[in-house]
Amino acid sequence: MEYRDYYKVLGVDRDASDKEIQRAFRRLARQYHPDVNPGDKAAEEKFKEINEAYEVLGDKEKRKKYDQLGQSYQQWQRMGGQPGGFDWSQWMGGQPGGFRVEYAEPDMGAGDVFSEFFRHIFGGAGGAPRSGQRRWSSQSMAGHDLEVVAQITLEDAYHSTTRTVQIGQRQLKVKIPAGAQTGTRVRLRGQGERGYAGGQPGNLYVIVKVLDHPVFDRDGDDLHLELKVPLYTAVLGGTLRVPTLEGDVSLQIRPGTQSGQTVRLRGKGMPRLQQHGVYGDLYAHILVQVPTNLSPHERELFEELSALR
Repeated sequence: MEYRDYYKVLGVDRDASDKEIQRAFRRLARQYHPDVNPGDKAAEEKFKEINEAYEVLGDKEKRKKYDQLGQSYQQWQRMGGQPGGFDWSQWMGGQPGGFRVEYAEPDMGAGDVFSEFFRHIFGGAGGAPRSGQRRWSSQSMAGHDLEVVAQITLEDAYHSTTRTVQIGQRQLKVKIPAGAQTGTRVRLRGQGERGYAGGQPGNLYVIVKVLDHPVFDRDGDDLHLELKVPLYTAVLGGTLRVPTLEGDVSLQIRPGTQSGQTVRLRGKGMPRLQQHGVYGDLYAHILVQVPTNLSPHERELFEELSALR
């Protein structure tokens, strides 16, 4: 009878914690599960090995007995023992264990899927399977959550939009709400990785990325822009058109407005996520434009103004 190194099967050290063993089992079980590898006999055998290893290492009593056996077997090898000569009699006749969750695949032939090594050391573990079925020790596992990025414009974020995302061979439509920001997560329940052995499917999270805008800078629900004001308007006052995401609005410029001043337009910013009718503000940062390429007459006038002041 061949000794089986269950730690090697799961790819963990002999001093691995219970959580490390469980994580290794879940990762490998997902990788080699028959639902993921239909018709792959090598994956099927690997899946059975993984389950057999976890049936032992995932049970404190079985693991303790297995560790004792392993120490004796290794000691026997170090003393020059040859394959087939190890005395298995003192280790045989273990207590039968139970299956956690049953996975049955029809038309695979009857028989115990556990190895001869396992059955001799730990017993039958669950009794004979039904005719025409093979039972596997497989834990129910929920599917992983998945993430995908969806890029939208600032206008899309203002008005809300719909995007189509690609997940493998699937195309799914997702509605992105008004007020979404870079990093906003939109959840599609049950659209993530499918579960195994009856486990619940994971969720799909659409991560929003709002593209930069040529006019507006966003700060939370507020918007900022540079408003270029002609020198004469800044000095004398007047009316300017200011762009917003709803269209241009009129802004009254007071006489003597200075470059660097900020004017707030209340409620002209972004909609607040999940708060209907609530908007941030728009901040217009004044940038006074000094005229260039003056004509000789314009220069004379500015010199006259300078002399007057």
